[in-house]
Amino acid sequence: MLNDVIIIGGGIVGLATGLKIKQQKPDLKVIVLEKESEVAKHQTGNNSGVIHSGLYYKPGSLKATNCINGYHELIRFCEEENIPFELTGKVVVATKKEQIPILNGLLERGLQNGLTGTRHITLDELKEYEPYCAGVAAFHVPQTGIVDYKVVAQTYAKKFESLGGEIFLNNKVEKIKNLNGISYVQTAYHEFSAKLVINCAGLYSDKVAQMNQDEEIDVRIIPFRGEYYKLKKEREYLVKNLIYPVPDPNFPFLGVHFTRMMKGGVEAGPNAVLAFKREGYKRSQVNLAELSETLAWPGFQKVASKYWKTGMGELYRSFSKTAFTKALQELIPDIKEDDLVDGGAGVRAQACDRTGGLLDDFSIRENEYTINVLNAPSPAATSSLAIGGTVSQLAIKRFEA
Repeated sequence: MLNDVIIIGGGIVGLATGLKIKQQKPDLKVIVLEKESEVAKHQTGNNSGVIHSGLYYKPGSLKATNCINGYHELIRFCEEENIPFELTGKVVVATKKEQIPILNGLLERGLQNGLTGTRHITLDELKEYEPYCAGVAAFHVPQTGIVDYKVVAQTYAKKFESLGGEIFLNNKVEKIKNLNGISYVQTAYHEFSAKLVINCAGLYSDKVAQMNQDEEIDVRIIPFRGEYYKLKKEREYLVKNLIYPVPDPNFPFLGVHFTRMMKGGVEAGPNAVLAFKREGYKRSQVNLAELSETLAWPGFQKVASKYWKTGMGELYRSFSKTAFTKALQELIPDIKEDDLVDGGAGVRAQACDRTGGLLDDFSIRENEYTINVLNAPSPAATSSLAIGGTVSQLAIKRFEA
């Protein structure tokens, strides 16, 4: 049977896109193909569960507009569907005087993005928000919150199916053929056809995009693993809500921080190290073919030469609990190494272009047959309904032409 739309990838962005299309155009036949036995298994199911406010992103960028719009949509969705969430607020803390100008610039960016109520706080106020946190300057962001994104994605899936959408699990896409305006998507078990393919394949989005094009695409997904520790139960009192450092403005990661989780407990982390497998959640997981592709990519080689000191520091913390603890002690001096127990890990799909640019913004690219969501790292979960709305508008235009 010919479908109108095939969405590749059953993560939170793919499911939100399917839901948005069915809400706006119920008559379109839309299916989702997911290679795993359940939805939301990878980036969606292994993130920190933070509802991001839109603080960090360049005003007017896709990240900023989709995060802010998506934030409000997500809150409404959780309220309507009775999904537990909490707007905890967070503090962003400078631990060194030389970080204060960056902190001030970050606050200004947040205000430009409409974060009403975000403000500088005194060190006494910092102690009221987070009694065990140390710093030389700080501000508070009231809009930040926590939620379980796997629950959110599963709810998207249920609503999508209730509107007539179909989800085919255990269907890894192996090949795509385009002929006479129709795409034929081959999995291990079936061939599906559609007038339009939407690629939301996350860690494999570049691979899927390449299946649809004759010329080599100019980006590669570089997998960065983020490893977490958890605070022992008896030491969770050290963190009331969320505590973030001032991020390195030249590196697209937020630095190790503390996050109270919606499902209980407090996470500390993550670091950011190169994963030796695209879905490599442990140091021991290696895929030589995927690793070789990463190392051979000219863009990654430029990134490695530029950030090698930062990368070595992240790698050192990966292998040294003592070093990881030392980084955490900059924010909470009372943290001790034996307060930490092993937590989980996630892998971030970070697009990197041939020149060594780590794409900072979301990247959505179209061709005749496909809409490719090529870069949708954090805050994609927060932004999922807004990204889904953006992609659905592009899709629906094709059926109205």
